[in-house]
Amino acid sequence: MLEEMNEKCAVVGIFGHKEASKLAYFSLHALQHRGQEAAGISSSDGERLRTIKDRGLVMKVFNEQKLATLSGNSAIGHTRYSTAGDDSILDAQPVFARYDLGEMAIVHNGNLTNAKEVRDALIRKGAIFQTFMDTENLIHLIAKSEKEKLLDRIVDAVQRIEGAFSLVFLSRTKMFAMRDRNGFRPLSLGRLPNGGYIVASETCAFDLVGAQFIRDVEPGELLIFEPDKAPMSLQVFEPQPKKCIFEYVYFARPDSRVFGQSVYQMRKNMGVELAKVRPIEADMVIAVPDGGVPSAIGYAQASGIPYEMGIMRNHYIGRTFIEPTQEMRDLKVKMKLSPMTDVIKGKKIIVIDDSIVRGTTSRRIVKMLKEAGATEVHMRISSPPTTDPCFYGVDTPDKDKLIAANMTVDKICEFIEADSLAYLDENALLRSVNSTDDHYCTACFTGKYII
Repeated sequence: MLEEMNEKCAVVGIFGHKEASKLAYFSLHALQHRGQEAAGISSSDGERLRTIKDRGLVMKVFNEQKLATLSGNSAIGHTRYSTAGDDSILDAQPVFARYDLGEMAIVHNGNLTNAKEVRDALIRKGAIFQTFMDTENLIHLIAKSEKEKLLDRIVDAVQRIEGAFSLVFLSRTKMFAMRDRNGFRPLSLGRLPNGGYIVASETCAFDLVGAQFIRDVEPGELLIFEPDKAPMSLQVFEPQPKKCIFEYVYFARPDSRVFGQSVYQMRKNMGVELAKVRPIEADMVIAVPDGGVPSAIGYAQASGIPYEMGIMRNHYIGRTFIEPTQEMRDLKVKMKLSPMTDVIKGKKIIVIDDSIVRGTTSRRIVKMLKEAGATEVHMRISSPPTTDPCFYGVDTPDKDKLIAANMTVDKICEFIEADSLAYLDENALLRSVNSTDDHYCTACFTGKYII
């Protein structure tokens, strides 16, 4: 898959460190793959909160001078992927507000499935919204709560929402981190080298700032951070784990540990399983970079077919012009992916990718490889067919735009013009992530929604 599905965002929280905003900034760099449309950081010095957010990459939004204004020992940060049309700066996070208990900022990874219902009820009671984000519901729920303490207001608020959420709240003196009862989206806890704590969507952020991984925040768990204290845990909901399997398939960085396991190893396992259940003879195995690389390595090792670097990816291509002609669309793919002609010419090749969404990119890749001289191109996909959209925090095309929802595998193979096409089945995918139980959400493959 090449930029056809997107994780909506990443969150980070730093508590008890004199350079909290800088550590949040570096952490967001590590998490940039989860959202490239907007970035923001809120910090607290114990007296007031300061927030900077804007559209663009982390490096564009922040510089040394801006970070210097975000003083204090605690900070929370966010990178956002926005869907088409949601490009207002108001829809960037953190969401900040002043209310009767003081000031608060919130960052959110996920999607609230009852957001419209909650918003409509709040509007009827006089709430005034400034954004279209479901996250803003939480600010209003907390502000309108009749509970006296902030902790109790947060508990009261999260008990009124449904869906997928990894949340980090920042007040003037405290920080709170929480996952929904299903634990759809990842969130981990770490200890910083010079004191203090970090929570982040992925552990690759820990590696960059030198933090030591402690554990995952449990589904339904709320962590409370106060000065000079270890984090306190409160189990708000009974855990009902339904972790997003697509974190392993595509979203998370390979050097992260997500849901307690190495992302790289899980993807490599998928390639091993794929070689077992969907074998074919060929001269070499290549990957669609970067997502297909670990699975291609696993497939090659399990099949005994050599792994080669058959496609190069240009990492310096950003947004490009969009032209209506087929020629221009094909050129756009070639700007990002280039075939290694000397490697693949005259060879039968197996191409490993993590998924096929609309099929158009796969079609162009197959065409590109055949034009470069490949005699046969066999596509192997390290996940089941993506047949249904996600409602839990992933930007997925509507069902009528998902090729696997509207075509058989044979028809998809014909459409992308491959010599053969095969997917990993659901049972093999679960074996790849060391699970034969029902602890993962696979709704994008099955249409069986948890909520």
